[in-house]
Parts: sequence; C-alpha cells; structure tokens
Amino acid sequence: MALWNQPAQEDNGEKPHIEHASPIAPVTPSHAPREHTSKDRRESVFGPGVASEGKSEGDADLRIAGRFKGDIQVKGDVNIERGAHLSAKISAVTVTIAGEVEGNVVASAQVKMLESGQIIGDLKATTLTVAAGSRMRGHVEFGWSEAQAAKFVNGRAHETAKNGTNQ
Repeated sequence: MALWNQPAQEDNGEKPHIEHASPIAPVTPSHAPREHTSKDRRESVFGPGVASEGKSEGDADLRIAGRFKGDIQVKGDVNIERGAHLSAKISAVTVTIAGEVEGNVVASAQVKMLESGQIIGDLKATTLTVAAGSRMRGHVEFGWSEAQAAKFVNGRAHETAKNGTNQ
C-alpha cells in the first residue's frame, strides 16, 4: 500500500522514480513599507459580522469589514473592506476604501479609492488615487497644502486686484 504522495513500489525490482520539486524562492512584498508605521502600532478589526456605533479614536490602524456608524479619528490608517457599510466622519493618515462610506473623509496623507469603493460625502487628502469603477458624490480637495488652500474662499481664488478690491 502506498502512503499519501508516495508512489507504490513495483514488484519488478526497480526503484520508483521520485521527482524533487525545485526550492521555492521567498516572495517579496509588492508594496513598500510605510514610513510612519511604528513597531508598537496595532490594527483593530471590525469583522464582517460586526455592527458598531459610536466613536473610534486612537493611534492604531483600523480595518472595518462590517457596519459602523459614528466618528473615526485615528492617527493611523483606516481600511474599509469590500462589503463594509459606514455612515461616518473619518479622519486618518491614509484611508483605503473598498466598501461604502456615507460621510466626510479627511486624510493627512492619502485616500485610495479601490474599484469597489463608494463615497457619498466630501473628501480631503494630500493625494488621491482612484481606481476605475469606484464611485463618489461630493466635494473633493487634494494636492493643496494648508497655505495654498487658505488662498481660496468658496472655491474661488481671492487676490487683491490692482484697484485694492477682492475678486
């Protein structure tokens, strides 16, 4: 009787031919390590079956795959998984959206809209990455420093004209 994954020996006296698999090279991560990640920072997870309401704040990363209603203010990253439904105001370093968000999103670094992501609300970030297929309804600001954004009022540039009036 042959054991699992072993060929049966034949009675003709020949040794069975055993093929050896070539060693597999280790896989390197496809993304660069984040500079702001500290070894002490952890990730909290609200799984697909979890519904939560209230305020979530802290220094850790947050991953949401279920439902959340309230405010999120973290000094880490927020990942909203496909199938997640949030009715929340979100403030974080980086926000990755693959689920549905109803509320305003503010990221001090980056917002990544994945192809299944949806936002109904305003978005403000230093950089914005949008995948084909994602959807958004709201006001978007990205790429502006605080000093540059202060030059604009109600979406229009205000500069002092030669006659001394604002336009």
